[in-house]
Amino acid sequence: MRRREFITFLGGSAVAWSRTARAQQPTQPVVGFLRNARPDEAAHLVAAFRKGLSETGYVEGRNVLVEYRWTGGQTDRLPSMAAELVNRQVNVIVALGSTPAVRAAKAATTTIPIVFMLGTDPVELGLVTSLNHPGGNLTGVINLNLQLAQKWLEILHELTPATTAIALLVNPANLATTEGYIREIEAAAGRMGLKIHILHANNARDFDMVFTSARERGAGALVIVADLLFISNIDRLAALSLLNSLPAIFPFREFVAAGGLASYGTNLAETYHLAGVYTGRIVKGEKPADLPVQQATRVELIINLKTARMLGLNVAPALLVRADEVIE
Repeated sequence: MRRREFITFLGGSAVAWSRTARAQQPTQPVVGFLRNARPDEAAHLVAAFRKGLSETGYVEGRNVLVEYRWTGGQTDRLPSMAAELVNRQVNVIVALGSTPAVRAAKAATTTIPIVFMLGTDPVELGLVTSLNHPGGNLTGVINLNLQLAQKWLEILHELTPATTAIALLVNPANLATTEGYIREIEAAAGRMGLKIHILHANNARDFDMVFTSARERGAGALVIVADLLFISNIDRLAALSLLNSLPAIFPFREFVAAGGLASYGTNLAETYHLAGVYTGRIVKGEKPADLPVQQATRVELIINLKTARMLGLNVAPALLVRADEVIE
């Protein structure tokens, strides 16, 4: 064999060996992360998810890959993004904080495990057979938002005792949760002798009109329900409540941190952490059907005392004592 042919042979053998070696190396598991929002809106929640994942032994970039799909709030992109993750052959799809995202993932696959985080009963939505025995390829975490609806009204009335009419902000596009919130709030208002004004916002462009309508109807306070549209616009809603001198309560702490008056509900970061743990367990080989849907049980009351002063409110000492955190 001539020298040039020998070198060519060696080079070809090296390439072939390299390809074979790579093929024999174990591939890292891949997690598909699907969220109907922008990445900048959820940095601390993604960090909580990663923390839960790491507690099962998986660290992103080291021994597990995460394929992120963010819609930027464009819900119509969810089906195609869910299909992309299925074609990518991910080990599990994570769909957190959005019923449409979970439904898109469910429609895309019946075999790839799906981990969700929702504020709505997944049994009523037809996502799982039961909370204890999900029975299919979905499981996850639910929070207590709907069960706390009456409490939001009670706390807001304590903060604004002279108020006789309260506005309720809902997203009519999210029928899966809106009807339940309206039912619970109206029932609680009837028991408390309060009048409720239902206000709709389909997108962020509606917010200015919502606050104008609340003032025109004589509402003295506002309940903002848990909805991805509102979660994605927490800063603006907090600013508008101050601008319009309309005390507001929201389920999550992020609203109060942004300048809102009060929040009462589940810690969002905690639910994402729990979802991360479940994701890791599924990557290790556990089946969603065998993992009961978890329910976050710890709730927290947060009050922004600085905002209360700006709104001219005197917060009762008893309410401050009950608060898990007071922002001053």
